[in-house]
Amino acid sequence: MKFKSHFVFSRSQQNGIFLLVCIIIALQVLYFTVAFSSNAEETPLSSEEIKVYQAKVDSIKLLRTSNDSVKIFPFNPNYITDFKGYTLGMSPDEIDKLLRFREKGKWINSSENFQKVTGISDSLLSALSPYFKFPDWVQERKTAGIASAEKVNSIKQKDLNSASAEDLMKVNGIGEVLAARIVNYRSKIGGFMGDIQLKDIYGLTFETRESILRNYKVIQKPDFLQKNINILSVIELSEIPYFNYELAREIVNYRQLHEGITSFEELSKIESFPSEKIDRIKLYLTLD
Repeated sequence: MKFKSHFVFSRSQQNGIFLLVCIIIALQVLYFTVAFSSNAEETPLSSEEIKVYQAKVDSIKLLRTSNDSVKIFPFNPNYITDFKGYTLGMSPDEIDKLLRFREKGKWINSSENFQKVTGISDSLLSALSPYFKFPDWVQERKTAGIASAEKVNSIKQKDLNSASAEDLMKVNGIGEVLAARIVNYRSKIGGFMGDIQLKDIYGLTFETRESILRNYKVIQKPDFLQKNINILSVIELSEIPYFNYELAREIVNYRQLHEGITSFEELSKIESFPSEKIDRIKLYLTLD
């Protein structure tokens, strides 16, 4: 076999091959030149453009978060299932307490009763109780009971702010230690602004608190005017019960950053803010 003839080209064929190779090299040079020049001509985004794109990304994230969050509708707490309790933020132990209570044929007819049975925290109760929906007959009985209780209390109840430790020890469940603790805390905050502040007394159970309120309530409040949280200084805020200097400084910084506070609930975004005490903090502060 003869292979030599396959690699022998005429002068015109050699010129054609050379021209083809030159064209390929020229195209390669042109391609890389255009590619690098286009990359070099790209201008970086300005800070304003970056902010616009970031705002769009944040809005998409916020929309997805709102769509993924669990929406709560009014419900009867007597019929909470394991899954329902889990989605509401209850622990397995709290759910089990409720289910055992219902297995005995008993019913929950108030938010306070729900907390007593399950043992949920004050903060979780305040988040769930607005959605509790009890039968109409329960609401009617409550209304009648409140009217009757107000009539009796106006005659029998005494002022919690003037009760001595000896007076409090006459209440079932109150010993010397608890009585002294109540009086000392009352002096520390300058007097109770509302009955709900009994929740702040360490060691005072729900049942004992109810026993106290059957005999005492806040009648004569301290001489204190609610103050606007949007204008108070750090020092003035730190003098309010439930606040210290560090928390007051964080609140003022948050207020300046957001150009004012529109609701107490938004303060829960501050890590050290005592969200579970918002109902008591409202006794001292306003938003306008």
